[in-house]
Amino acid sequence: MTRILITGVNGQIGSELSERLGGLVGPENIVGLDLRPATPPYLIAHETVDITCKEAVRQVIEKYEVDTVYHMASLLSARGEMNPDQTWEVNMTGLKNILDLARGRNIKIFWPSSIAVFGPNSPKENTPQNTILDPNTMYGITKRAGELLCQYYFDKFHVDVRSVRYPGIISYKTEPGGGTTDYAVEIFYEAIRNKVYTCFVGPETRLPMMYMDDAVRAAVEIMQAEWDKVKIRTSYNLTAMSFTAEELANEIRENITEFTCNYAPDFRQEIANSWPQQIDDSRARNDWGWQHSYDLASITTEMLARLQEKLDTGTS
Repeated sequence: MTRILITGVNGQIGSELSERLGGLVGPENIVGLDLRPATPPYLIAHETVDITCKEAVRQVIEKYEVDTVYHMASLLSARGEMNPDQTWEVNMTGLKNILDLARGRNIKIFWPSSIAVFGPNSPKENTPQNTILDPNTMYGITKRAGELLCQYYFDKFHVDVRSVRYPGIISYKTEPGGGTTDYAVEIFYEAIRNKVYTCFVGPETRLPMMYMDDAVRAAVEIMQAEWDKVKIRTSYNLTAMSFTAEELANEIRENITEFTCNYAPDFRQEIANSWPQQIDDSRARNDWGWQHSYDLASITTEMLARLQEKLDTGTS
């Protein structure tokens, strides 16, 4: 029986991933790990552990006889720039701990990279799988270094580690956690609550995006893919769509006519400017069959309906 450990389980992706995996293998086979205690109601075992403490993580893996790890614990881009030392420690030491503990244990690993691995000199349009990678944030640097570390552990120690470069993730269940693409979630909250939003990037800022359901499914599908189908062991480009902040605001206005979006770019604009506007993820589509389900219109309809229900009921 598969026993799955999800690190960073209380985070934006980890919390929803736990629900999806619990439905596949049963909640009794899912273990969550996070610095913060679990937010009830939780249907899975939970361990309050610092991912940078290898011995504590080892004890969790051995206690639950874990054979699969979704390593989601990470500090994100905007928050990472506020504390680069902590970002390096959490993102790099945490990943290396997981990779070390997988050696000789036949543990399969999923680890998310990000479009933050690209930088000012990366092509902005139809950004290919193999291109210039010159990240200019500590978050992006840790993701690029992490990709190379994953390749190294696959080549040298035969650790079955799999990865995708996530674009911006849009979700209604967990509020934003310090990423540069958080405006694409915040805007929905403010459209419903106040009918006005001040966006921290400019109207013409175009970035790759993805709905959470697609992001979670991608993680599960690459882990379910046959070994020989996963041909890239750094990280696969992955996307669903690209749109500007203004296009998103206009789509919301189609549903909430009185909504107004203002623009006041801050330090996150410079980060966004260094990232691609559109991603070529044909390798993921060809190698292991990736297909997205949500476009901008369906995301907007879903987000507004789900968030309205959430805010009306006061659920978290």
